[in-house]
Amino acid sequence: MTEGIRVEQLSKFFRVHEREAGFRGAVQSLFRRQYRLVKAIEDISFHIEPGEIVGFLGPNGAGKTTTMKVLTGLLYPTSGTVEVAGHVPFKHETSFKRKFSLVMGQKSQLIWDLPPMETFLVNQAVYEIPDEEFRQTLDGLIELLELEPVLRKPVRQLSLGERMKCELAASLIHRPQILFLDEPTIGLDVNMQESIRRFIKEYNEKYKATILLTSHYMADVVALCKRVIIINRGQILYDGELDALVERFAPYKVANLVLKHPVSSEELSMHGEILSSEYPRVSLRVPREEVSSRSAGILAMLPIVDFTIEDPSMEDVISRAFERDSDAAALS
Repeated sequence: MTEGIRVEQLSKFFRVHEREAGFRGAVQSLFRRQYRLVKAIEDISFHIEPGEIVGFLGPNGAGKTTTMKVLTGLLYPTSGTVEVAGHVPFKHETSFKRKFSLVMGQKSQLIWDLPPMETFLVNQAVYEIPDEEFRQTLDGLIELLELEPVLRKPVRQLSLGERMKCELAASLIHRPQILFLDEPTIGLDVNMQESIRRFIKEYNEKYKATILLTSHYMADVVALCKRVIIINRGQILYDGELDALVERFAPYKVANLVLKHPVSSEELSMHGEILSSEYPRVSLRVPREEVSSRSAGILAMLPIVDFTIEDPSMEDVISRAFERDSDAAALS
């Protein structure tokens, strides 16, 4: 067994009751119930080595949260095998529960009317953490997350960012080897997002924790993950290096121009696909393998004041991956 995460041909199907609206539909459903099979995830496989931080990406309804719930033992799989930190999650072994933590940005475990410290003490009792180990871990979390000013305030008086920091601390008080992070920065301002990312990276480096991260903020993924798994309609679309993802789904770069005077669309389109054009700024999509020759042509033939070449945004790359998958599905 592995101390990381191993998923082999995992599927999870739900049998969902359906009925027509109105009184007639309600009566009919009493005698002849109609069901539909929903394939939340189907035949997915991936391995995550100990100490890796992997981004788990996909649109709403793609199967991310279902996969997380199977990996933590909250759902029983329809088929396939799963091992997390050397355990089968749905056996609900006490030793397994001590090895992982699930942090969901939209859920709270903090006691609303009490200070966060009370929740930390409750978790110490739940996980049977010795006092010395508890104090040592808590001191480290307080320092990393800068929690000292909020420890004795009622949770209801804390800002969203402060609550999220305390949620992380409460989830990590038992030093889990495996950390599942589901939208940990959702709703936070830019500064707090950066603070949370920095903490996650430091926790990974300090404790060599294996982390599976889902987020709609591509800045989270770019800052933390070298590898990403993309899931769509319950199946894995991509599993590999983040840099290779860009090469595969966005084989182009973006040329950003500042013009000295207006130029016609026809003249601009000779140098690349026009993404935006609002004088004096223009953005062109340029094939990656032609960047050198196109750049030379732009500089020689257009009235340039400023000129930069950059990779497309990660949001654009992911969107193109989903679009390509949707086109393939429409043709099948």
